Amino acid sequence: DDDYDAADSGAADCTPIEAGAARKGGFLVIKGQPCKIVDVSKAKVGKHGAAKCHFVGIDIFTAKKYEAICPASAQLSEPIVTRAEYQLCDISEDGFLSLMTKDGDMRDDLKLPEDESIAKKLQERFDAGTDTLVTVLIAMGREQVIDMKDMAN
Repeated sequence: DDDYDAADSGAADCTPIEAGAARKGGFLVIKGQPCKIVDVSKAKVGKHGAAKCHFVGIDIFTAKKYEAICPASAQLSEPIVTRAEYQLCDISEDGFLSLMTKDGDMRDDLKLPEDESIAKKLQERFDAGTDTLVTVLIAMGREQVIDMKDMAN
């Protein structure tokens, strides 16, 4: 009877991509973080060795800058990034959001974003009683509120 520990590498939320095929504006996993590519440069190497790709990416959740250098033929991971919209129903004392899906299901497992400006704006809209739709970015098992807008009545 074999017993294996199931470890989630987060790779199920990614698709393979060749380094040479990654483009500016696309997404790439750099140092384990889902990043939006802001700069790509390719260096042609001499008669020995492969062309190298240099990527600069901004973490889509924390806005931290990451860099990676690898051969153009290297297999990298491209995170599957999706967005979802929810109606804001409540903000609890401990900073958790009560959100309603389009189908009317409730979820209370998302916190206010760490980005102070977004969190403050969201709290102000809620306190003012504005009907708000929040946009949630989803990638590699993580979710975060990144934007908000008025609900269309």
